[in-house]
Amino acid sequence: MVGEFDKKDKKESKKMAIAMISLVLLLFAALALMLPELTEMMDLHFSPGLGLKDAAVISFFVTIVLLILFAVASGDGLLGELQFILGSFFLFFVIIWLSLAWIF
Repeated sequence: MVGEFDKKDKKESKKMAIAMISLVLLLFAALALMLPELTEMMDLHFSPGLGLKDAAVISFFVTIVLLILFAVASGDGLLGELQFILGSFFLFFVIIWLSLAWIF
């Protein structure tokens, strides 16, 4: 009896894994096909102001200073918060970068 339920679970998990992998591959294919249109749309909306390159440089330094300030204020210093700093760096960087390019 246990073997029968185990076989059903294995078959069901294989079907779910195949479905998830195919959906992820379909998503990547859709993004690859949409990439030229997305880059054209981003250039249209983001380039009249500050520009993506200049905004990226400003955003990098603002993010570094901000995260060092957060790490020192948290009490553990830079090494105790390293795993959170690495993840939040990219999030802060992208948000500040695109906000600078869009607003200014």
